[in-house]
Amino acid sequence: MTVVIIPARYASTRLPAKPLAIIAGMTMIERVYRQARLADGVDAVYVATDHPAIAAEVECFGGHAIMTSPDCPSGTDRVFEAAEKLGLIEATVINVQGDEPLIDPNVITALARAMQEDPSIQVATPISPLTKEEELTNPNVVTVVRTAKGDALYFSRTAIPYHRDTPTTSYFKHIGVYAYRMDALRRFVELGESHLERTERLEQLRILEAGIPIRCVEVEYESIAVDSPEDILKVEQALSRPA
Repeated sequence: MTVVIIPARYASTRLPAKPLAIIAGMTMIERVYRQARLADGVDAVYVATDHPAIAAEVECFGGHAIMTSPDCPSGTDRVFEAAEKLGLIEATVINVQGDEPLIDPNVITALARAMQEDPSIQVATPISPLTKEEELTNPNVVTVVRTAKGDALYFSRTAIPYHRDTPTTSYFKHIGVYAYRMDALRRFVELGESHLERTERLEQLRILEAGIPIRCVEVEYESIAVDSPEDILKVEQALSRPA
């Protein structure tokens, strides 16, 4: 069984009640939910939230909401709490961020298929080719290097690998969606914050430090996450462009 869980926290410093922000006539959480429902290989989609207003909105558009603690330290902790409440034991859980209203269903499908085709994968995450040179110096763009098998060696907010001489390889950036076996998701929560995670502010480094491989699944996708009112305008502009 493959289940998508979307963590949706009410509080946000830059954009209060962010999941309920209206984007071209529809709340952001509804847009994320509907995109997730379009993915192949997914059996169910849930929203994990800490606020009754978000749960009410989800129920209003016909979705399924799970109430979780307001004290969850991260979205991944919220996803795990919801997964436990749902009684998911052998399932694959895909964590889709609640601030990605344009998430491509094909990204979710690619992760679901990777997990279904290779039972040895404990955690998988999408990456895409980095095509804009200015992204190499943007700390909000996370780059990744991989083993020959396709597992992540390291993620960083700086451009990796460093080219000592003339650049000869392509860069790849990380997309913040994760597929977990339940055992790996439970392990993530039980481990607590790690040194490298704290240093780079990247939670996936907790997994690598614990020796759990992360399979990188290459996709074609340009993310627009919503963290401010200006980002809403960017999403609306993207929605208005011809398909």
